[in-house]
Amino acid sequence: MYDAKYHKPSSVADAVAALSGAEEGKVLSGGQTLIPTMKQHLAAPSDLVDVRGIDGMSGVTAADGTVTIGAATTHADVASNADVLAHLPGLACLAGGIGDPAVRAMGTIGGSVANNDPAADYPAAVLGLGATVVTDKREIAADDFFQGMFTTALDEGEIITAIRFPVAKKAGYAKLPNPASRYAIAGVFVADTGAGVRVAVTGAGEDGVHRNAALEAALGGDFSADAVEGVAANEDGMMADIHASAAYRAHVVNVLAKRAVQAS
Repeated sequence: MYDAKYHKPSSVADAVAALSGAEEGKVLSGGQTLIPTMKQHLAAPSDLVDVRGIDGMSGVTAADGTVTIGAATTHADVASNADVLAHLPGLACLAGGIGDPAVRAMGTIGGSVANNDPAADYPAAVLGLGATVVTDKREIAADDFFQGMFTTALDEGEIITAIRFPVAKKAGYAKLPNPASRYAIAGVFVADTGAGVRVAVTGAGEDGVHRNAALEAALGGDFSADAVEGVAANEDGMMADIHASAAYRAHVVNVLAKRAVQAS
């Protein structure tokens, strides 16, 4: 790896200052993407700003119909947290299926959402539940946050501090995992939010995570696996690679939507 200056700030303000003073600074949270990228000489940040030790950046709180998760909370902690299990079991299930135990022990929800890998699991939950991404500067609705693969609404130097999820009436997630990486070849998160049904698809689209209007319309009238029968995902815009064709992914999205509803 290239040389980099390491910072371990004690506050969000200190983290912001370290980033603004760096020639090319990067936030280090779980490091599950950044560190391998650096090892492959595909990234060479001048400074690494580690946010894991900042008070309030980890942990879960539940109040007033919302579950707020600190950005530096690990996947393992999300999966096992009592409040997440009680109020959003579909989210706990999703977190428990990310990677392997080593990845879940190190990777963080904020790092995953900020990276917005097109096959990551958390973006589907954030978009499917209509969550709010909280940063050091503002609050960003999920529908405005994700802007294409590896692209978000975050400004340069802006730091995610928490994700705020509304508690849904029902919510579930199902994915077809890559057998090696456990990333989603396709994944579907469904949620009956009380204000309407939301369906988010990850792993399958050329532009990354996205909502599926046809599935939302079908489930809006009847939130059941039967309602999804015959609702075909559009092959246009689906990703094709060595793991699956666009047509296969379109078919799998329908199958996974049924499973997600059944799991909710």
